[in-house]
Amino acid sequence: MTIALERPVGTTLPDTLVSSEVRERLAARINQDHPEIDVPFARRIVDQTAAFLAAGAHKPGQSLVPSELVDIGWHTWIVHTVDYAESCHRIAGQFIHHYPTEPGEKASGGRAAARKRTLAAIQAAGYTIDPEIWTFADGDCSQCHQGCTDSPVNK
Repeated sequence: MTIALERPVGTTLPDTLVSSEVRERLAARINQDHPEIDVPFARRIVDQTAAFLAAGAHKPGQSLVPSELVDIGWHTWIVHTVDYAESCHRIAGQFIHHYPTEPGEKASGGRAAARKRTLAAIQAAGYTIDPEIWTFADGDCSQCHQGCTDSPVNK
């Protein structure tokens, strides 16, 4: 029997994944770059991005895909290089690289399988999915990072 700790939707992750200072800095930047996203919702994006990164570190080698909102959170975090590098080491013990899908490349096993694998990995790592953050565009999207994958060890 496997037991996974659940963190309720709507609460922030422990500071072991993302400090309150980094969460606030990233949420403010998301709001600045995407005014349609208010700061409280941006905090949730940051938390789900941390859960996504932690899931990739929990079981390396998976082909995980972020939602559009998590992709915004991840890109925002990456440009804060000091915060991102420090957080990666806290979350995964090493730097987590971002590998965008090449034009024409498909997600491993198809988009639906990648979505299912990603959400299962986050839950297996002990985090609850915030459904408003984890919506996916239907069909194949041409957005540059729609099919990003994360493997902190095997890339």
